[in-house]
Amino acid sequence: MRKIPAPSVNPENKPFFDAAGNGKLLLKFCNSCKRFHHYPRSLCPHCFSDKTEWREAKGTGTVYTYSVLKAVQDPYCIAYVTLEEGVTVLSNIVDCDFDRLNVGMKVKAVFKPSEGGAPVPMFAPA
Repeated sequence: MRKIPAPSVNPENKPFFDAAGNGKLLLKFCNSCKRFHHYPRSLCPHCFSDKTEWREAKGTGTVYTYSVLKAVQDPYCIAYVTLEEGVTVLSNIVDCDFDRLNVGMKVKAVFKPSEGGAPVPMFAPA
């Protein structure tokens, strides 16, 4: 099993990782332009408003693209996943046969422990 390094937690992303510890996926939402964004930050990257808040995401989406790294001791998959909220996130696909992965596959958020830190959101087939 591949060891997952602990994420670097700072004041802007702490609520994200605190929620992950409770099995919830949070996204930032801008109350000015009404759009979600990720990676967590206080200013909206779409309109630069500071009127952002945390909202719980459904945690489901589809694989936009992926790459399986097989030339390592513990093969793993990195992927861009487009969430139902419209945000595309970079993550890992886990708990599946990599030969069965495909673009457009439905996935759901799962939370994997890291080495001495907060759990990390990843995705598994839905």
